[in-house]
Amino acid sequence: MSSHSDAVATLKATLRGTLLQPDDPDYDEVRIVWNAMIDRRPRFIVRCHGAADVIAAVGFARAHDLLVSIRGGGHNVAGYATCDGGMMVDLSLMRGVRVDPQLAQAWVQGGATWGDVDCEAAAFGLATPGGVVSMTGVGGLTLSGGIGWLRGRHGLCIDNLVAVDIVTADGRLLLADETTNSDLFWAVRGGGGNFGVVTSFVFRLHPIPPTLMFCAPVYPETRAREVIAAWRDFAATAPEALSSIVEFSTLPDDPELPVEARGMRVVTVGAVYDGPADEGEALVRPLRALGTPVIDLSDKIPYRTIQTFQDALFPKGRDRNYFKSLYLTGLDSGVIDDIVTHAEQRPSEMTLASVWQFAGAMQRVAADATAFGDRSMPYMLSIDSIWSQPEDDAANLAWSRGFWSAMRRHSNGRLYLNFPGHGEDAALVRNAVGEATFARLVGVKRKYDPTNFFRVNQNIPPA
Repeated sequence: MSSHSDAVATLKATLRGTLLQPDDPDYDEVRIVWNAMIDRRPRFIVRCHGAADVIAAVGFARAHDLLVSIRGGGHNVAGYATCDGGMMVDLSLMRGVRVDPQLAQAWVQGGATWGDVDCEAAAFGLATPGGVVSMTGVGGLTLSGGIGWLRGRHGLCIDNLVAVDIVTADGRLLLADETTNSDLFWAVRGGGGNFGVVTSFVFRLHPIPPTLMFCAPVYPETRAREVIAAWRDFAATAPEALSSIVEFSTLPDDPELPVEARGMRVVTVGAVYDGPADEGEALVRPLRALGTPVIDLSDKIPYRTIQTFQDALFPKGRDRNYFKSLYLTGLDSGVIDDIVTHAEQRPSEMTLASVWQFAGAMQRVAADATAFGDRSMPYMLSIDSIWSQPEDDAANLAWSRGFWSAMRRHSNGRLYLNFPGHGEDAALVRNAVGEATFARLVGVKRKYDPTNFFRVNQNIPPA
């Protein structure tokens, strides 16, 4: 037996989890990530059961000079969860969540999804800000900020992060919080997976009503300009407990929809009120009366259910995806006109485009408090291109990039790292967080990962 075979056998014997290689029966199923455009073949997949497995995997990869990718939920559109020829450190079996209702905190393993967290927290009438799709991994979403329905009252995911356990490039398991390795704790709140493998998170939880008001009137896209302007004016004076977006989409050919609505291009005004549902219902009434909706999906619904509404739009491994984003400095009539003009030209009926309003607790966090950077931008544009066939790649990528480029004149130049395209921008993190934050992140990267061992990510070179 060769020394390499000996090393592989030793790793297998060390793990509580399993080591997969290309000839193993489960390999092809396990290597698949959410975006069907990503088709990579790691040499090794370590299916970790705990921090000890992560330490062993990192040590093996370091000793054998292997490229390393880290999979939590595997939901990142750029496919950072996997790599060709290296090692995937797979946390997807590490989905434990433990809630302490007295401390109002949740301990969450690195492979958990937001659905896992919502399920456990809801049992105690609690929640913490997550995203807007329950199948999304906690790890990836949180490390790059985490924008969701509770942002107005409770901020981003990172604003509710109390501590992390993280395996660094030299194989140490470190605690990082406000007082221990505080520079590392600052960096993981917005700096992505650059600094190690987060094996567990601790989140602050908040009381949440049994049901929330979910507002979702759906209007014809032909009225998008007036609907967006009316939403903008309403949201400007709405209480911070209301978080909202407007979203372009196409209604499905669904027999439960009115015949005239099936296949119609529409704009939906989506909002969640984090407070008493009756109070929220009264508050959002004007948003439901901007003319006659095609349909109105508004209802009083548990938060956990709200989080699952878009799951069916993002099934694992089925569709081809390319998501881009920009923070907008305003939403005057010229900006609205540009958004609508480009959205109307989308080549796929599966594609979404959304404008997110930012306000409240999310914006009150100081620019230097986390690696997310400045919070003053009032809106974000997200371009979520989704299509099914490889032959349509060129048209959809060209439309997405053209839309994004055209909107840059309305932007502060910054973007959200969870919607990074395919990571093709060499200055991605610098553009996302701004110059001052980026310079500080480089210093933390140099301290904890001076060789750029963790580089399959929204990368921050250490020099």
